[in-house]
Amino acid sequence: MESFMKIKEKLTSFQIIILGFAGVIVIGALLLMCPVSSKAGIVTPFGKALFTSTSAVCVTGLVVYDTASYWSYFGQGIILILIQIGGLGVITVASFVTMIAGKKISLMQRQTMQNSLSVPQVGGIVKHMRFIFLTSFIVEILGALLLLPVFVSRYGMGGIWMSFFHSVSAFCNAGFDLMGNRTGKFSSLTSFADIGYVNLIFSLLIIIGGIGFLTWNDIVNKKMKIKQYRMQSKVILLTSFILVSGAALFFFFTEFSNEPAGKRVWESLFQAVSPRTAGFNTTDLGKLSDTGKTMTMILMLIGGSPGSTAGGMKTTTIAVLIANTIAVFKRKQNADCFGRRIEDSVIKTASSIMIMYIFLAMVSAISISIVESLPVQTCLFETISAIGTVGLTLGITQQLSSFSQMILILLMFLGRVGGMTIIYAAFSHRDKDSLKYPVESIIVG
Repeated sequence: MESFMKIKEKLTSFQIIILGFAGVIVIGALLLMCPVSSKAGIVTPFGKALFTSTSAVCVTGLVVYDTASYWSYFGQGIILILIQIGGLGVITVASFVTMIAGKKISLMQRQTMQNSLSVPQVGGIVKHMRFIFLTSFIVEILGALLLLPVFVSRYGMGGIWMSFFHSVSAFCNAGFDLMGNRTGKFSSLTSFADIGYVNLIFSLLIIIGGIGFLTWNDIVNKKMKIKQYRMQSKVILLTSFILVSGAALFFFFTEFSNEPAGKRVWESLFQAVSPRTAGFNTTDLGKLSDTGKTMTMILMLIGGSPGSTAGGMKTTTIAVLIANTIAVFKRKQNADCFGRRIEDSVIKTASSIMIMYIFLAMVSAISISIVESLPVQTCLFETISAIGTVGLTLGITQQLSSFSQMILILLMFLGRVGGMTIIYAAFSHRDKDSLKYPVESIIVG
């Protein structure tokens, strides 16, 4: 125990985040290997269990086994717990358990939570954590209650479990579904494509989980006083609105032209929402045109917002890069947004993140294409889906070799913990002098 504490003291907050996620993934894989986790009562190969556990903790949704038909209720329960832990963040959940146990959260734990949740300062971090859990609990329960009438009427009492499972999966942007026994393996939500009510509930859960808890904090506390919102919240809301509405119009006019008007509207909206980074689908993605697949890949790469349950490069990253591009075109010395200057360090970080995501996705796609003898575009769709923690697929996940699946595992892990977290963990050293309490003014004299 003493040696463990010594090792822990030498770790940086970024290294703790990575080890935390890795530890939960391994534990989840070992539990999913147990015979009780599968409906057939057999031992699941470690590689397949590891892939499923990684996909759940990293809230991705790529699967090698159909969730409903392969896993037992126990296995599905383990997957749901992993989704919840991964969606809220391993460090956040661990700190919440520590707080519930009546133990004091140390300054190092607070700094780790700050880096994990992408919040600007350590001060108020515990209060923000409580807000995260309260918001998540309320939204997930409401989502389950709203889905309950539809699922129970269709699937009987089993619809209760399905309602809760899908509410958590949608809010956490995970993309896992239990439709395999009802509408065919790996069918996702295709049987609900023309049911506007279900499309709307899932879309709202995905959006609520994907815009970030800091943004929701502004919405709850400042209501319609948008001018008082943080600049980050304004950027997130504007960028999210443009992406969803713009992509929905794109899909409406370029895809689904053979569908009835009502179904076409809902499919277009859902296809604009889900790729950022939920992973559910109401249409056969293989039938999308090349332009439709390309647009989907762009949405998957951008993803959700920082401090949310979503993955991807983040909406703020693309917004900062666009703001910087506009500043260059206008020959302005600094990029700005909503009357605030954007620091050069933020622009450099945004550029690094974009280059990292695109480079890793392309190199991984080329590698998988060579190994599996598959088209590069198909493989690129898969790798972007993995690194963006989306979960959408063109149907090749199950047929990939162990080598290619391991590449996807690494991409999912990197996409969830964040590329910069990996870099900071590898090149930074713990410095006790960097641990500082929050500043508060005091009048003297």
